[in-house]
Amino acid sequence: MSQKINVLVLPSDKTGVGKFRSIDPHIFLQNLYPDDFHVDIDYEPRLNDPNFWKKYQIVHIHRNVGGNYDQTPQLIRHLKSMGIVVIVDIDDYWLPTKEHPIYQLIVQNKIHEKIVNNLREADYVTTTTEIFANEIRKFNKNVVIFPNAINPDEPQFKQPTLESDRIRVGWLGGSSHLHDLQLMNGFVSKLGNEINNKVQYVICGFDTRGSVTEINPKTGEQRRRDIRPDETVWAKYEQIFTDNYRIIDENYKKFLLEYREGEYKSDITLPYERVWTKPVTSYAMNYSKFDISLAPIKNHVFNRMKSQLKVIEAGFYKKALIASEIGPYTLDLKHCLKNGEYVDGNAMLVGENRNHSDWSKFIKKLVQNPNLITDMGERLYETVKDKYHLKNVTINRAEFYKSLIK
Repeated sequence: MSQKINVLVLPSDKTGVGKFRSIDPHIFLQNLYPDDFHVDIDYEPRLNDPNFWKKYQIVHIHRNVGGNYDQTPQLIRHLKSMGIVVIVDIDDYWLPTKEHPIYQLIVQNKIHEKIVNNLREADYVTTTTEIFANEIRKFNKNVVIFPNAINPDEPQFKQPTLESDRIRVGWLGGSSHLHDLQLMNGFVSKLGNEINNKVQYVICGFDTRGSVTEINPKTGEQRRRDIRPDETVWAKYEQIFTDNYRIIDENYKKFLLEYREGEYKSDITLPYERVWTKPVTSYAMNYSKFDISLAPIKNHVFNRMKSQLKVIEAGFYKKALIASEIGPYTLDLKHCLKNGEYVDGNAMLVGENRNHSDWSKFIKKLVQNPNLITDMGERLYETVKDKYHLKNVTINRAEFYKSLIK
């Protein structure tokens, strides 16, 4: 190639989705192809300075520019008029369900409509799965799939799993998954003392920060205050994973209900461990804290359009995975049981009509057959290690970007 392709990347944030969809993929692109690409990553682009944009052949936008949904379509049209190829990336469906914490905010501000407008204006849209791509094609036919991918050399994916006498069953996620986790309600009590005495349940990502708005019913006056720890969804998550604290003793319960960070005795020997939130650059090391990863999701359009990132992360960590047989988890996972016996496959999948029984049933199966945990983890690793390696996804991205610039 006679000269480098200049790519401008406009992430939506520095600490969350920006890492997987904007920052890491393009840093990897420049490092892998230093003679072909020059990449700039900018969080505060000079929107109204025409000279700022002139040197770029490709502009990559995640959802919108600088949080400004209203100005983004106009900017996309302007860039296209300058001959710049505009790519809009999206990884989540634009309208969450009513039970999602930010549903009202999105609807009131018509953010979902504005996201779709951006997709319509773009030259190309990139996304995570074929399932989501088919939905996006209703608004823009030019959709290319670049799945979320892992750099296994990143320190957070190289954390060794500590030995334990207990089999650790864990979940890692954020604050919008209450209705997903409620699919498993009662699973701990169904397992009974014999199994629970061999298990440690682990919740990763615990966070008590946030605020609530109180409305005076008489005056309508609104008052915002810090949320109490016991009001958070994390307290509700914890109730699910401890059978409402029945599997722990009173001293440990008292410690947990103080909601302060710190270790209680030796956490690795306890029937339950709370792991506080970590930044996106280190959160994945939490997979080293468990042997079996749980991935329940409720069946609705927002979840069906999600990426398979939990599958990928668990696979690179060689963890046994129990997941809902929904949307993204049907792409790479094959159920490994037939008539209750291990036959083939790389995961255990819970059908929508089996949430009441199969989460506990499959955990019990693995606890009673610990060799299965190792076998499933290895099979899942073989499934993801090449397909979702960031180097291989970057090779595909480079070829696509080169094809855009003749």
